[in-house]
Amino acid sequence: MIDSVQYDLNKATKVQISEHLRLCNLDFVPPLSRRVNIDEYSLKIVSRAMRFEAWSGQKLVGLVAAYCNDQQRHIVYISSVSVLKAWTCNGIAANLILQCIKYSERTGMRQIRLEVYNDNSAAIKLYEKNGFVTERNNGAFVNMQLNLCLKP
Repeated sequence: MIDSVQYDLNKATKVQISEHLRLCNLDFVPPLSRRVNIDEYSLKIVSRAMRFEAWSGQKLVGLVAAYCNDQQRHIVYISSVSVLKAWTCNGIAANLILQCIKYSERTGMRQIRLEVYNDNSAAIKLYEKNGFVTERNNGAFVNMQLNLCLKP
């Protein structure tokens, strides 16, 4: 399947993101629908987030949503990382995170932060493999960050 993946930025519509997040809902720890209204969240992502997307034909198979608008502190906040179950273990999430990192560096950001549930060991391992370190463990959540190497 990995041969047929194309990567893009900000291509998905609210409807496509909603559909994708619904298909990934139970793969989130805990399920995404327990934390947010998926349609409202999809609208927020489309209107405010930079979207790093993986596509197979017209199907959104992977998504990283990141808020890159903290120009005062130069911090990016990753809000969501998701890959359809049939497409996992193909490096899609890692590739999307790498694209987010490169974009953040190119745009002068200094740090990327995210929050993940303490019980989501697969996600924590993914982030650690991509250079994120635990900043704070506060019960149910682990706050992680990646300091970016900015070139003068």
